[in-house]
Amino acid sequence: MAEAATVAHPYWPRELHLPGYRRNERSLWSLLSFLFAGSGLLLAATWLLTARVRTRVGRPGVARRLAVCWFAVCAFVHGVIEGWFSLYHGQLAGDQAFLSQLWKEYAKSDSRYISSDNFTVCMETITAWTWGPLSIWTVYAFLRNKPYRFVLQLVVSLGQLYGDVLYFFTEYRDGFSHGDVGHPLYFWFYFVFLNSLWILIPAALILDAWSQLSATQAVADQERPKPKST
Repeated sequence: MAEAATVAHPYWPRELHLPGYRRNERSLWSLLSFLFAGSGLLLAATWLLTARVRTRVGRPGVARRLAVCWFAVCAFVHGVIEGWFSLYHGQLAGDQAFLSQLWKEYAKSDSRYISSDNFTVCMETITAWTWGPLSIWTVYAFLRNKPYRFVLQLVVSLGQLYGDVLYFFTEYRDGFSHGDVGHPLYFWFYFVFLNSLWILIPAALILDAWSQLSATQAVADQERPKPKST
């Protein structure tokens, strides 16, 4: 009986002890629909807002508009979804609030999220309360053509890339022991694909910010008065 009680949940390792665990009341599709519908609506709204932006060389291109949409989605994911985890990670196992159920679903790919793993809690707390607000600021900076917009893009993207590399690397060091390795939904979609977005896209945005800031510095260097020769 004791052994059966330790495996009465869908998480790995199977002997993981989760006092008070309650199975989700909502279906998988209702949870995923909220996530992707919310992200899609935010992306569409931001896309419309970027159409009103004007720069010295005209409207921003498609790639720039998509980058701003990315930061809007990041603000939602970091600030709302990961912010919830930061605040309520200790009670997820038995909670039936909508976002708690969303995290219990994701935890099927990485049980560190339902066991309040120390690294995961620290990483997500930093992500929620640092990169979340900074993502909102980045969207604002691009919509208003603020001169520091590419600085924010660089800072946020570096933070996202660093956190996600640590996330993957710590799980690799643990032997991928917190999920069902090879599962098409939990491992390949939740764990690999979704998290890879926060490596590939920030890496591209880091290179973009590097290019923009370097070009600006080159112009500033050319315009700087040269010292008079003696």
